[in-house]
Amino acid sequence: MTAATLVVAVSRPWFWPVSWVPAYLGLVLADRQLTPVDPPRTLLALLVLGPLVWGAVLTQNDLHDLPSDRVNPRKATAPLVTGEVGPATLRRWYRRIAAAALLTALFIGPLFVLGVAGVLLLGWAYSAPPLRLKTRPGWDVAVNALVVGVVSPAAGWAVTGDPLDFPWQFALIGLLFAAAVYVPTTVTDLPADTGAGDTTFAVRFGARTAYGVGLALWVSALAVALLCAATDTVVPRSTLGPQLVTVPLLVTAYAILTRRPTIPRMAALSLVFAIPTAGFALAIT
Repeated sequence: MTAATLVVAVSRPWFWPVSWVPAYLGLVLADRQLTPVDPPRTLLALLVLGPLVWGAVLTQNDLHDLPSDRVNPRKATAPLVTGEVGPATLRRWYRRIAAAALLTALFIGPLFVLGVAGVLLLGWAYSAPPLRLKTRPGWDVAVNALVVGVVSPAAGWAVTGDPLDFPWQFALIGLLFAAAVYVPTTVTDLPADTGAGDTTFAVRFGARTAYGVGLALWVSALAVALLCAATDTVVPRSTLGPQLVTVPLLVTAYAILTRRPTIPRMAALSLVFAIPTAGFALAIT
């Protein structure tokens, strides 16, 4: 593969929508329309939140996860595992991608730069020693939930809105949903993480507890969304009826799909959740 192809492979394009979707919701919430008010700055934000931030974060992750990646079937084709790139090359890529993310963020605004710097710092703290929060149960969940569920939608909001006006209720809903989705992913890598000595949430507490905690977080997120709709706060009251119908279905889907989580099952859960997500976007415009 060419160097450019390897860089894309390390940045894992299938991860980019994990930031793009909540960022888009934040953008729609700020603009009250489905199409962006400021397309150039929106495109720059998508560039930063997709390939640049994920590229920087995942190069760090690959560098420090090599022992577990070597025994993880899902990571068998990772460039560092196959030997197509070496650690020195990944470190060089990290510096360049991180710098590109920060420089591009300057065109969006100073607080956006601060947010990107914070995400890069959390990415380092998650993967790299001495902190390596991935191996500190609870912290691994908190970091991912904060970045995906709070920072990403706040970044979308900040493209055109005042970052200080970002609604905390939406942040809470995002935090709970993101945590609920992340917890089962620690179960999918349980054998590899156990073998490598990485004490993730699932390694520390077990798959059964992880399942219960994830389900509780999912139900809590849905409950907060219902409460917001009932009080017409951030979530429009017009969604209350549809939510009352879809909430039992979403709880059932989560309970079934995360019982023995796999990547295809988590993808299916994302597709199920896309339906009320689209409904919310339509309701606030």
